[in-house]
Amino acid sequence: MSRRPVHSVRSVAAAAALAAVGALTAAATPASAHAPVHPRAARHVLLLSVDGLHQSDLAWYIARHPHSALARLAGGGVEYTHARTTNPSDSFPGMVGQLTGGDPGTTGVYYDDTYSSGLLPAGTTKCAGVKPGAEVDLTEDLDKNQDSLDAGQGLSGLPGSILQMTGNPTTLLDPAKLPVDPKTCRPVYPHSYLRVNTVFEVARTAGLRTAWSDKHAAYDILNGQSGKGIQDLFTPEINSKAIGYAAGVDWTKDNAATEQYDGYKVRAVLNEIDGYDHSRTHKVGTPAVFGMNFQSVSTAQKLPASDGLTGGYQAKGVPGPLLAKNLDFVDQQVGALLTELRARHLADSTTVILSAKHGQSPTDPTALNRIDDGPLLDGLNAAWKAAHPGAGDLVAHAVDDDAMLIWLTDRSQAAADFAKAYLLARSGTGNGIDGKARPFTASGLQKLYAGTAAARYFHARPGDDRVPDLVGVTQYGVVYTGGKGKIAEHGGAHADDLDVPLVVSGAAAPHGVRVDSPVRTTQIAPTILRLLGLDPRSLDAVRIEHTRTLPAR
Repeated sequence: MSRRPVHSVRSVAAAAALAAVGALTAAATPASAHAPVHPRAARHVLLLSVDGLHQSDLAWYIARHPHSALARLAGGGVEYTHARTTNPSDSFPGMVGQLTGGDPGTTGVYYDDTYSSGLLPAGTTKCAGVKPGAEVDLTEDLDKNQDSLDAGQGLSGLPGSILQMTGNPTTLLDPAKLPVDPKTCRPVYPHSYLRVNTVFEVARTAGLRTAWSDKHAAYDILNGQSGKGIQDLFTPEINSKAIGYAAGVDWTKDNAATEQYDGYKVRAVLNEIDGYDHSRTHKVGTPAVFGMNFQSVSTAQKLPASDGLTGGYQAKGVPGPLLAKNLDFVDQQVGALLTELRARHLADSTTVILSAKHGQSPTDPTALNRIDDGPLLDGLNAAWKAAHPGAGDLVAHAVDDDAMLIWLTDRSQAAADFAKAYLLARSGTGNGIDGKARPFTASGLQKLYAGTAAARYFHARPGDDRVPDLVGVTQYGVVYTGGKGKIAEHGGAHADDLDVPLVVSGAAAPHGVRVDSPVRTTQIAPTILRLLGLDPRSLDAVRIEHTRTLPAR
C-alpha cells in the first residue's frame, strides 16, 4: 500500500425449505426494534472472511479437492457465485460492510487509512482556532506498541501467550494517535467514527453473546457507536515483529508466519465453539455471532516468493505453488472448525458463512505494472503551487493501492478538476512481473472521478467531510508501489478486487444450492440477523440502503 501522510507529498428447489425457516429468502421487513420476526432458525452464526480469496479460487480448489472441507461447506449450503464486496475493496470498508449492511457512502468508512476535513489532527489538545483536516488511521499505527503481537499489552512469553490478550483492545489504542472531535476536543476512537450500528450491537441488545477476531486493535470499529457490541474481541497485531523469523519481518512478510498468525485466531474460535472466551479462561457459552478473518491467502497472493515457493498466480486465475499450498492450509483450518462444531453437537444449530473482505488484483501476472505514485503526487503539488503562487500543497492525503483515493486541501470543484487534468496527462515507466520497465499513461488510470462526480461514485453527499475528492479506477494490472516487493494489491474496482466467494451453509440452509444472480457482501449483515430471528431493519444501514437479505433463487 502506498500511503501519503496528511499534508505530505510523497436456482432452485430448496427455496421452499428456506422460506419455511424464513432465514434467507425474505427481504428486510419492518418490525419493532430487536424483536424476532419469526422463530429462530439458528442459534449461532460463524462468519469466516478469507481475505484475498476470489470466487474463482474457491471454484478452482473445489474442482481439484471435491472431498475437502471447503467443498463440503459449499455443497452443504447455498453458494453465491456472483458475490461482490464493497468498493473500495479494502479491509475496513469490506468488513464493516459485512457487519453493518452498508457501503462506504453510508458507513463513512472508505479505507483503513483515510482522511476527514471535519476532524482535527491527532494530538490536538487545545482545539480553539485549529483548522480542521486530519488523517484517520485505522492501522497498526494506533497501537500503543505496534511492534508487539499484543499491541502493547505487555504479555510475557509471546507468541504462545498471545491467547491471553485482552478481549477489549480499545485499551490498547494510543489516544494521542487518534483524530480529535472539534466539538468536544476529545479523541475519536474507531467505534465512534462509524456512522451506523453493527450486527454485534443488535445481537447484544437482544441479549445474545458476541465475539470476533481480526488483525488490528483498530477493529474496535466493529463494536459500533456504542463501543460495546463485541464482548470478546481478539486482535493480535499482524504487522508486529514476527518472533522466530528474520529480523525486520512482520507476520505478513513470510507466508509461513502468516499461517502461524492465523492459527492463533483459529485457536481462539475453537475455544469459543467449546463455550469459552478466546483465551479458554472463562466458561461463557458459545457466542451467537462470532468468527474471524484469515490473512494468509492475501500474503500468498502478494508476495513474489516465500518459503521457497513462487507467490501469486501462474497464469490468469491459476494459483501458483505458494497460493495452492495456502489454500490447503485454509481448508484444513476450516475443516478443524467444522469438526469442532460437530464434536460439540453444534453443527445443527450453527450457520457458517464464508466470504472475503476483498479480492486481489491482478490475477493475471502478465498484466502487472508497478507504478511509484510518489512522483505523480509530488508533481501535482508542484504544478498547483506554480499555478497558484503562495499556495501550499494541494494533496492533503492519498491512499493508492490498485486504486487512487485523494483528498485535497482545496475542496472546490476547480481544484479537483485541476488535479484530474494533471494526473490524466502524466505518462512514465513502471515495472512488470519480471521487473523490467513497463510504460504507463494517464498515471495508470482508466477513469478518474473528481469533486461532485467522486461523491456520486460513492452515493455520498457532495462536500461530505470524508468522501475523497478524487477517485481513480486504475488500468487493469496497475499496482501503486515503489520497488518490486509485491505482485498484487486490493482496494480497486476491477473484478479481481470485487468478486469474492459467498457461502451460507449449515443450520437453516438447504444443501447443494447454487445462486448465480448478483449479490453483495453487505447482504450478509441482515441475513445474520434474520438467521438469528432478529429484525434486519434494526441495522441503520439496512434502513438507509434498503439492503436485502440474501436470496435463495
